[in-house]
Amino acid sequence: MKKFAVTDFSVTNLREKPDFPSELGNQLLMGTPVEIIDSAGYWRQVASPEPYRAWCVDMSLAEMDSTELAAYIAAPKFIFTNWHGHLYERPDVNSVRISDLVTGDLLCAIKPSADGGTDGKGHPQKRRRTDGRKGKFIKVWLPSGRAGYVLKKNVEVFSDWAAKTEASASGIISAAEKFLGVPYLWGGTSVKGVDCSGFTRMVFFLNGVLLPRNASRQAMSGKEIPVEISRPALSSGGELPEPQMKGEMLRRIALLEPGDLIFFGTKETDGPGEEERDRITHVGIYVGNGRFIHASRIVRRGSLIPGDEDYYDLSYKMIAARRVIGEEDKGTGIIRILHSPAYFPRENQPRQD
Repeated sequence: MKKFAVTDFSVTNLREKPDFPSELGNQLLMGTPVEIIDSAGYWRQVASPEPYRAWCVDMSLAEMDSTELAAYIAAPKFIFTNWHGHLYERPDVNSVRISDLVTGDLLCAIKPSADGGTDGKGHPQKRRRTDGRKGKFIKVWLPSGRAGYVLKKNVEVFSDWAAKTEASASGIISAAEKFLGVPYLWGGTSVKGVDCSGFTRMVFFLNGVLLPRNASRQAMSGKEIPVEISRPALSSGGELPEPQMKGEMLRRIALLEPGDLIFFGTKETDGPGEEERDRITHVGIYVGNGRFIHASRIVRRGSLIPGDEDYYDLSYKMIAARRVIGEEDKGTGIIRILHSPAYFPRENQPRQD
């Protein structure tokens, strides 16, 4: 068993224990590097870049040593940008399907080198990127080395995509709206299903930004935006008269901007006299005018304003907000994909002064 691997399925399911009935904790898109921590039969315990530690089946991984992984990260790739699609055995949509694909998957533009990109003597091997184009198709490789064809219109050169993709309010809202109607799935972090923080992570991923996996960690990232709730509103459990609750909410959201993350939960202490802390239970994306999009039973719109038709009845539990846009690469737990060593060689990373 090698120490590292790259996910080889369109979506790799990570479970809390090495057993299919075990709870789904996370999902990884194709092309994600992981560290292998342990094994149990055909299960592998891996640590993902977030980091998140859980179990997946061995068939979902292309196992590598450190040299092979470095060569993989440095190799040219395509990112699949269509919502759903397939990798075909031949340049023909009627040919055998090798794999399904979802938005965000990474495909190799050259065949992964079994010797980690060396000439067998430890010296770097010069490799020429072949075009591999067959009309409407382009030839690509899975991390495991299996070749296939994908529609050209459904992929972009990954390095170009990462360089040009920057988070903006319009981009965040557009990506969030594409998820409307996607079913809620505990542990889901893909277009096949999302939980609340998986939804926010995917939306920002599609805008070139990496967020932490869980809502509680997302709530510690970026720039804090005050949304302080008054004691009467909090202690009332949302049962104050509607005009009073509406005025309270309008005051609280005055500083929010489209694209901000908003968090819901409770204030807790360890006992009398102890300092309060936030217990985060839910997260959504603010889109402006008192409205937000979130994954709750399904990805849907909601309103923070009492009296609105689609008012979210737990809005009074909003206890925190964070601004991600413009806060990338500032040491606040948010980085651009372009600057992540999980996706691009370290020599391409910006200096941290």
